Amino acid sequence: MKTDTIARLEARLPAELHAMLKHAAELQGRTLSDFVVSAAREAAQRAIEDAHIIKLSVEDQIAFAKALIDPPPPSPALIEAAALWRRNVEVR
Repeated sequence: MKTDTIARLEARLPAELHAMLKHAAELQGRTLSDFVVSAAREAAQRAIEDAHIIKLSVEDQIAFAKALIDPPPPSPALIEAAALWRRNVEVR
């Protein structure tokens, strides 16, 4: 990841956690900063993906597919909403 500017991040953490992070970084032959930045980037990417991707159970996937393939008829409220939209929106 190439950036034009660098921002600094400081954090206070328990000594035990600092030692654990430092040990993990050493095991991978990395600096503590590189290890923490890499772990934070991966966690941020996961959090963003989790917020944007909907995961369905197998049963829910089947129900969703069935609704797409054979949708239920529109309800009276939906028919009225569509008619109201057509009356109020100019379609080009």
